[in-house]
Amino acid sequence: MRSVRLSTLIVVLVLVGGVAFVGGCGSGMQDRDLANQTQQREIARLQSELGALRLERDQLQKQLDATKQTGDVEVDALRQKVAALEEDLARKEELIKSMQEKLMGVSPLPVEVSTALEDFARDSDMVEFDSERGLVRFKSDLLFEKGSDTVTSTAAETIKTLSNILNSPQAKQFDIIVAGHTDDMRIARPATKEAHPTNRHLASHRAISVAAAMESDGIEPKRLSTRGFGEYRPVEENAPNKGGNPKNRRVEIYIVPQGA
Repeated sequence: MRSVRLSTLIVVLVLVGGVAFVGGCGSGMQDRDLANQTQQREIARLQSELGALRLERDQLQKQLDATKQTGDVEVDALRQKVAALEEDLARKEELIKSMQEKLMGVSPLPVEVSTALEDFARDSDMVEFDSERGLVRFKSDLLFEKGSDTVTSTAAETIKTLSNILNSPQAKQFDIIVAGHTDDMRIARPATKEAHPTNRHLASHRAISVAAAMESDGIEPKRLSTRGFGEYRPVEENAPNKGGNPKNRRVEIYIVPQGA
């Protein structure tokens, strides 16, 4: 029997922290992404070993069943091998689960959920989906009128489709973080400024509006939380002199393990 002892595995486990939903750029994100990639490769390797161990266990179990019928003296030895494999399998499964739960900013989504979200993004011109990070990104210019936090009727239908996916049995084990972002253009109109004094207010209010829409669509409130980053987490540089950039105006929805 060939298997890797858990005591020889060197695994870096990083606790999920507040940076799990950082949407900006910089060395912190690069370091996080590198750590995630390393950990995901380790998870993939362990899962491959798990498959091989299951196959070996099943073959030994068949051999044991046949041996019981013939009264072969090797029954006890085979039982011990099967028991050892079962123990090794259980430990590896627990390790993989722990590693998946502690990926930084990454939700190891079930295949059914990831596939549904990929199809959802492919059919919508206002949505992008990053399967490696469990991230659905909405373009704010298509979600809201300029300077407003009111979700448009078209966007509401799109959010409803997303909510239906996230209410599937496979997705209900995950929480949802809604993060609002703006570019760096100043809020100039008096009516807008009265309702949203700063870009951070506008980003927060938009995140709350999207979360409220998802709650209306049946998402349990306890699964939802919101963040408002304003102009401080751009995905691209803004134009000079507070000229802004449409790509920075967005709402990001992170699908994370419960309690993250």
